[in-house]
Amino acid sequence: MLLDSAIIVLGFIGLIWGADKFVFGASGLARNLGVSPLMIGLTIVAFGTSAPEIFSSAVSAMEGQPELAIGNALGSNLFNVGVALGVAAIISPLKPPESLISKEIPALLLVTLATGALLMDLYLGFFDAMVLVGITAYFGYSLFRKRVKTGTMVEIEKSDISEINSMQALAYLALGLALLVLSAEALVQAASTIAGSLGVSTAIIGLTIVALGTSLPELAASVTCVLKGHHDLAIGNIVGSNILNLLVVLPFPGLLSAGSIEKELFYRDYAGVLLLTMLLAYFCYRGIKRNLMIGRINGVIFLLIYGGWFTFMLIHVQRTAGF
Repeated sequence: MLLDSAIIVLGFIGLIWGADKFVFGASGLARNLGVSPLMIGLTIVAFGTSAPEIFSSAVSAMEGQPELAIGNALGSNLFNVGVALGVAAIISPLKPPESLISKEIPALLLVTLATGALLMDLYLGFFDAMVLVGITAYFGYSLFRKRVKTGTMVEIEKSDISEINSMQALAYLALGLALLVLSAEALVQAASTIAGSLGVSTAIIGLTIVALGTSLPELAASVTCVLKGHHDLAIGNIVGSNILNLLVVLPFPGLLSAGSIEKELFYRDYAGVLLLTMLLAYFCYRGIKRNLMIGRINGVIFLLIYGGWFTFMLIHVQRTAGF
């Protein structure tokens, strides 16, 4: 188990570093090909922080471990709001941008509720995956059309777009992609081995170890944004990541390894995601309407809910595994 634990740590490092190199090379190549900052921001940069979840879940599904992928998606959403946003709010109270209640928050609520409706029958299959893919395509098209129609651009500083030649960009792109694939493969294999040795399901490992590790980029990005005073980016990073986790990560098990899921994934873990999502929506709506901040007390509430869910899950694991 010690070796598998070391492999998991190395897998996390490889995923995060691989995503960084992939984005660095892809943005440099896009710049050299004359792609606008708009497209770079909407595609390559947005992909960066969600790459660990996407690749690890895709490999999980291909390896016949769909519940590891589902647990990763749900666990990441729980961690993003309960820990990443909670810690950010405790460090510095957050001012939610007004656009949240008209665009991003309704989108997150819609996606979360749609996911719940699809998981309610405790089965994730081809139809469910195609529904999520369809919602993804609609959101992507609507966002692109609105941005182009209004002429707005995603603001990216020049220093954020890689100034390297095309050969260097391709090398970084290939290196990043290779690291993502290999690290995801190693992570899934080690996580599955640990689950077997502990006598717990792969869903539990996905909800905890894998979700925590793949969500480190979101935690780092949120804390960095808060320290720099970019409150809108701190909240937007979490909201956008949670939407991507459900829309992009969950289709993999549905398409590649369809089947039934543990009832706890819905009644315990999805319920936790829904609770934190609705609470985030309420805090944002109240903050904008009453000119209030998402303050330290709100951050503590997020952390307490996550801690309560985590404790409840551990008690369940101890009972079922006979620890």
